[in-house]
Amino acid sequence: MNKVHPAELKRFMDKTSSLKLNGGRRVQRVLWGFGPFMNLVMDECVEMATSEQQNNIRMVVI
Repeated sequence: MNKVHPAELKRFMDKTSSLKLNGGRRVQRVLWGFGPFMNLVMDECVEMATSEQQNNIRMVVI
């Protein structure tokens, strides 16, 4: 797994991104912001659970 440094995240701003989380979940949508400790803020988020369910969860901080 590649690690991305915060400075490299600028190129993903305001673009659709997909993140794989613990527990087999994924969130997908627009990367809105990030912090120096790799905190990510995503807007208009959709959570994709393992059972192929999709949940609209709006804004999320990871």
